[in-house]
Amino acid sequence: MSEQIKHECGIAMIRLLKPLDYYQKKYGTAFYGINQLQLLMQKQRNRGQDGAGMATIKLDVEPGKKYISRKRSVASNYLDDLFKQIHLHFQGLSQDQLSDATWLKDNKPYMGELLLGHLRYGTHGDNSVETCHPFLRQNNWVTRNLILAGNFNLTNVDELFQELVDLGQYPKEKSDTVTVLEKIGHFLDDEVQRLHTWYKPDGYSNREINELIYENLDIQRLLRRASKKFDGGFVMAGLIGHGDAFVLRDPAGIRPAFYYQDDEVVVVASERPAIQTVFNKHVSEVKELQRGHALIVKKDGRISEVPYIDQLERRACSFERIYFSRGNDRNIYLERKQLGRQLTDAVLEEVDYDFRHSVFSFVPNTAETAFYGLMEGLTDRLDEIKRDKILKKGAELKPGKLEKILSLKPRMEKLIVKDAKQRTFIADTRSREAMVAHVYDVTYGIVENDKDTLVLLDDSIVRGTTLKDSIIQIASRLRPKKIVIVSSAPQIRYPDCYGIDMSKMKEFVAFRALVELLKENGKEHLLQEAYERCKAQEHLPKEEITNEVRSLYDEFPYEAVSDKIAEIVTPKGIQPKVKVIYQTIEGLREACPENNGDWYFSGEYPTPGGNKVVNRAFINFMEGRDERGYL
Repeated sequence: MSEQIKHECGIAMIRLLKPLDYYQKKYGTAFYGINQLQLLMQKQRNRGQDGAGMATIKLDVEPGKKYISRKRSVASNYLDDLFKQIHLHFQGLSQDQLSDATWLKDNKPYMGELLLGHLRYGTHGDNSVETCHPFLRQNNWVTRNLILAGNFNLTNVDELFQELVDLGQYPKEKSDTVTVLEKIGHFLDDEVQRLHTWYKPDGYSNREINELIYENLDIQRLLRRASKKFDGGFVMAGLIGHGDAFVLRDPAGIRPAFYYQDDEVVVVASERPAIQTVFNKHVSEVKELQRGHALIVKKDGRISEVPYIDQLERRACSFERIYFSRGNDRNIYLERKQLGRQLTDAVLEEVDYDFRHSVFSFVPNTAETAFYGLMEGLTDRLDEIKRDKILKKGAELKPGKLEKILSLKPRMEKLIVKDAKQRTFIADTRSREAMVAHVYDVTYGIVENDKDTLVLLDDSIVRGTTLKDSIIQIASRLRPKKIVIVSSAPQIRYPDCYGIDMSKMKEFVAFRALVELLKENGKEHLLQEAYERCKAQEHLPKEEITNEVRSLYDEFPYEAVSDKIAEIVTPKGIQPKVKVIYQTIEGLREACPENNGDWYFSGEYPTPGGNKVVNRAFINFMEGRDERGYL
């Protein structure tokens, strides 16, 4: 992808179902849980670039001994730094001590049966260790301690925050993370107190009541009560001090979660291949957590996947398939190839079926799989053309002509090379832009000057700045007749509010193209009219708000917006003509039929809060506010 998008985070949770010495005997190490968690996080490193954290809980620890441990890091090498800090606790131990699982659990931190890891991709605000998950809500009652980590964004933090205030709480900050932690924590306290009040009249001691709470704490009920008004996309994982654990997924299935269980472990991760690789399991053994369901692991090892809220229509994030998730998931790999293949006809029409003078390449690195699909589509179409020519000529076809027809192949080359990530500290804009232009390089001597058309496939185009400032400029040095930029994703027209850093209308090149078209065609007044409709709905309940931006796009054909985008991203002074081709929404849905959460392309938000956010983002644009449309 040419433009980096900060996006949703990654989680990894492990519950060891056997005593630690079991893993020492079977796998030769008492650090089995820590090692597997580190691998799970490493395999999902694509989901976090800003920091990482992990927490553990030890089961059945005597009062007075530490049973919760947590460590977080925002170092540049955050994952290595995180586990380096953890392993410092074990330096200097003898081999006998390192092999004694019971001694390690009694004397060292992080040797717990419950482990929770998180990879942070900060989409907004501060990037300090305090913003890294897991978050901890501490209490002297073991059953009221809560550790929480998640991949989520909520659209209605204001509403949820006010509920906490109305309950008498005094939250330390207004953020979705703290709000969720306190919301679930409040109902955890309430459920624990309810059980304590229930058993106390029967003559049980407080310690005996604790044991009864361990057994009978109703996590499903707790989550149903706590999440009743959550509006957003989320996967949240929680550990409770005495040893219960849960993972809940939003009712529309916007954010992904997968799990595996056997008699040794329960494992949860944001991506299926991570579990497959780390635990060497077949794809059929790794299950997707259903939308609106929670995976609950009780202290005694009971495991259940249960509904905690009514399901909504499945609207799993399609950007997961295009870009975010690692491409080694079989289904994602095939879907990305199909996204490329479906662009075959549009590309061939643009190059006028001139295979001899068209060179096909891609923007590294996540567009590579879609490029394979495009090349397969081009090859298949060329085979059809060859067949038709041969059949048409029949017996008249001479060997030399036949050989010429058969030798024709799509010209596939690796022309765009991404250099190591550059950081520039130059203050003046012109010098900085000159440095940015060299983030990419090209392979010289392949494109025939002023004759060849250069086709470059990218997985998506968000802002268009990297295209304009780097890729098209550097590609123009190859002196092609024309540059065709192809996006395997549709036009990104609307902000996201479920965990992706695409929240300001002015940043979308598609929206900037729309504004230019409205101005050029004497329709600029429609912007003001849409603004007034948004303002009129500003204080309505989110369930009554409609997306007022969609009607603006209806004024122009899809291709007209693409053509205007091509004008915007074309740098001044370059010779080749630039054309931009986008995937259609219909093509996206055909390629990714199970992940139809495409609100950033279609404006069809999966929750009521989405419409509130898009209208707020448009209001911010019209009022010149440089802020996102939600907290």
